[in-house]
Amino acid sequence: MQIDNEPTGFTFSGDTFRKIHPAEYYRKFLSQNIRPDGRSLSGYRQTKVTPGAISTADGSALVRIGDTSVLCGIKAEVAEPKIATPNEGFVVPNVELPPLCSSQFKPGPPSEKAQVLSENINNLLHSCKIMSLDQLCIEEGKAVWVLYVDIVCLNYDGNIFDAALIAFIAALKNVKLPKVAYSSDEGMVTATREEETQLKLDHILYPATFGLFDGERVIADPNHTEESLVDTLVTITLDESNKLSAIWKDGGVPCSKEQMQEFIEAAKVRAQKVQEILDQQ
Repeated sequence: MQIDNEPTGFTFSGDTFRKIHPAEYYRKFLSQNIRPDGRSLSGYRQTKVTPGAISTADGSALVRIGDTSVLCGIKAEVAEPKIATPNEGFVVPNVELPPLCSSQFKPGPPSEKAQVLSENINNLLHSCKIMSLDQLCIEEGKAVWVLYVDIVCLNYDGNIFDAALIAFIAALKNVKLPKVAYSSDEGMVTATREEETQLKLDHILYPATFGLFDGERVIADPNHTEESLVDTLVTITLDESNKLSAIWKDGGVPCSKEQMQEFIEAAKVRAQKVQEILDQQ
């Protein structure tokens, strides 16, 4: 029996090649300055904001970025203020990534990713002074509003932070608090929906997330597959005057000064687009 030791050529379909060599498959697209989903390297997926998505909430918004969808609901309750800040209420954000949104998330306690998202949004709320908490005061030292913010991912396909923060901002803009009266004799609060007040936001924040592939290729708004392939994720957050509010980096590959400036300039373009979307609501 004679065995032919000459190499045999194999031809794979595009789908098979993508599964076997995902990075190389992606690299071939990037060499043509296009991504597998048809977007340019700087292209964002379609972004939609639907305020008032939950009729029973005091404020809510549904945000879709491509196939990533996030629902934010805000419920207002009355509580006693802290002794140190008798005229300030509370805003308590919480991000949930349930198994329903993606098989990568398991039942049980909040994942590390969900906890980090909650912490980052809470840090932005206070460090950037998105809103003055004294507007949540009902009676100084006696009663204030607590806004419980539940940000739930309905479907996960990457760039969850951008979707979560946009949903948070849109839901805050949608909040309507009932007119309340405090009775010092009874120590009780009565509310009526006949008159409602909206929150005043002092700053609006606009996030933009980018991925760095092979240490040099910058891609905007990475989807879930792209997040698994990039070396580093960088999120730039700007306010309404294009002032830098925060930078977060996830990944060990360093970014050059030139790349960071590229992120910031691209984030300014994205911020303008998100502002237009929110202003239309």
